[in-house]
Amino acid sequence: MKLSKLTESINQAVFTGTEDPEIQRLSYDSRTSEEGSLFFALKGQNLNGIDFIESAVKAGASGIVAEVDNCGLDVPWVKVPDGRHAMSAMSDMINACPSSVMRIAGVTGTNGKTTTAFLLHHLLEKGQKRCGLLGTICYKTGSTEDPLVTHTTPESPELQSYLSEMLSNGCVAAVMEVSSHGIVQRRTDHVQFDVGIFTNLSRDHLDFHESMEQYYQAKRKLFDQVASCDTKPKRVAVINYDDDWGKKIISYNKNKKLKTLTYGLGVGADYRAADLRQTRKGTDFTLEVGRRQIRASIPFIGKFNVYNALAALVAGVGMGLNVRETVSNLADFPQIPGRLESVSEGRPFDIYVDYAHTPDALSNALLTLGELNPRRLIVIFGCGGDRDDTKRAQMGNIAATIANYAIITSDNPRSESPSQIISEIESGFEGTHYEIVEDRREAIALGVSYLLPGDILLIAGKGHETYQEVSGKRTAFDDRIVAGQMLNDRDHVFSDMVREKREQYEKEKLERDNRGQTEGEEDYRRV
Repeated sequence: MKLSKLTESINQAVFTGTEDPEIQRLSYDSRTSEEGSLFFALKGQNLNGIDFIESAVKAGASGIVAEVDNCGLDVPWVKVPDGRHAMSAMSDMINACPSSVMRIAGVTGTNGKTTTAFLLHHLLEKGQKRCGLLGTICYKTGSTEDPLVTHTTPESPELQSYLSEMLSNGCVAAVMEVSSHGIVQRRTDHVQFDVGIFTNLSRDHLDFHESMEQYYQAKRKLFDQVASCDTKPKRVAVINYDDDWGKKIISYNKNKKLKTLTYGLGVGADYRAADLRQTRKGTDFTLEVGRRQIRASIPFIGKFNVYNALAALVAGVGMGLNVRETVSNLADFPQIPGRLESVSEGRPFDIYVDYAHTPDALSNALLTLGELNPRRLIVIFGCGGDRDDTKRAQMGNIAATIANYAIITSDNPRSESPSQIISEIESGFEGTHYEIVEDRREAIALGVSYLLPGDILLIAGKGHETYQEVSGKRTAFDDRIVAGQMLNDRDHVFSDMVREKREQYEKEKLERDNRGQTEGEEDYRRV
């Protein structure tokens, strides 16, 4: 597509240059620039794309988009008021506006985005709507090989390209996690959403947003965007009725051109779960929709997973699924990687790996496991570096309050000192029922070695992640694999103990038999 044509999609854009190059791809990293690419000189948190324009041109970039005038380079140049908005608009245009002809659902909130997106994707596929998925754990575009995950919400060039790929592969719908970073950085500006889902809001990312109010306003923008998609006739907001921030969004949406559907456990929600019954295999509940009551079952434990299932169910209905059929499909939900994922099947104790890395998520996970009435509840956790440090003491206090025992360890310390992060976690801990083991592998090994029949161990913080980042360097590390290795080592040790005990028993039995035979012969001789 010609650069001049792309420029038409941007208000107040100024195109200068003697040539009008054909643009084949968009780039915001000078290292990926090449002939036919358009380089966006974006301002980042630590770097400024203006400093890399010459590198992009040397690499072959056919044009530049920036928020400043041409700095004297002989290259086609587009000056725009907002570089990120321009990149979103041009990404949409160069990919032929894929979201305009697909049903798109966006999931936002602090906790539950990944699970809700996964579950909604499952329900749409079961409802015969081929569906793509973009989120924290994986990207599914309908291709034989899924792209690598780079962000919860990809940058707009990749995002629009993935939507286009889904469309080409026969997908009629897509579900995507919409992070607050993605909203603020305008990655989703030109995605035409049919459904917006709000899960909840709790303390997180305050290093980026500075206050809970700013964090809330970032999340709220998703519903401004849903309401503004005039090309979509049936726009729906799906909101957690039991969340205080959710109630604010419900009020905010009242005068907007979209339908709001609520879900929750409290009276007043449009879709309400009541009469919850939990076992170690899952949760049963009654779904109340107006006067209708439908018995439902999900293969997950925890009230928070009931909320996630409700959010996916209501969003699915908003995207055209039948209520009763969709409720039936709840029972077939797949295991979500790293979300209360059991890694100890067939043993007399339980080990779960969970992504809980916020105070609210850690509290939910521990309280849920506590409802299973374990003999002891043990938790291994840490906190990430270069992130909101105000939550560290809070998470220490939560672990001290709910768990019977805790092992504080490293998560992804990144560029921070692991011992400093651990010290800040420890400052919120009351009591002495904990220990510090900085090395995460050693911490997991120790936690597994402590387990007795009836115990539950929660390994929290990293969930599905397959790496650990220390001093800016990533190395392979998966809590699930490490826990499995430690369990195997424990099994081998136990087997060796059983074998040694059996051998000792056989040896002692043989000695007793020999001694009995000898004594019998002596008695015979005496007679």
